[in-house]
Amino acid sequence: MDINLFVNITSRAWAIPILSCLHEGVPGRQAPLLAATGASRTAFAQSMDHLIKMGLLERNPGHGHPLRPEFRLTELGSAAAALANRIQTVSEGEDQELLRRSWTIPILTSLHRPIYFNEIKRNLSTITDRALSQSLKAMENRHWVRRDVNDAARPPRSIYSAINLGREISRITGPEISFTQNDG
Repeated sequence: MDINLFVNITSRAWAIPILSCLHEGVPGRQAPLLAATGASRTAFAQSMDHLIKMGLLERNPGHGHPLRPEFRLTELGSAAAALANRIQTVSEGEDQELLRRSWTIPILTSLHRPIYFNEIKRNLSTITDRALSQSLKAMENRHWVRRDVNDAARPPRSIYSAINLGREISRITGPEISFTQNDG
């Protein structure tokens, strides 16, 4: 999966939990998915629309009442749902809030090895300095990321490493996500 697609998926707070539930076999209707994810109706609807526009979900043409449609994973959606389920499986209840933030999982994907701030930014071309800085601080506070200072570099530079749950998520997503460099 391309990092840009992955960033787009995680841009909606409930996309990963919805995909994970569908992977686990939760029926693809609103009521069961709402109950399984705990999302509000509005956030849930926005996430579902987003996943449909991305081509990860589709209406099941052979099932469901027009006012209560059933949704199913597309081929691309099945691959994304398997990855989402592996991420959800390693995380606990209070960790879900941080995982639902837009940049948490894409940043952890970049941290499969110790890496500098600018390298992370280069991997995630659409992230702003502020969003990256705030996300790294939030993950540091949760002990998912460790920040060290490389004093040998001039000027000294911060280097980031995934630790604890952050390392587990990084290991899950690292092999699945490809980073492509934009050369102009």
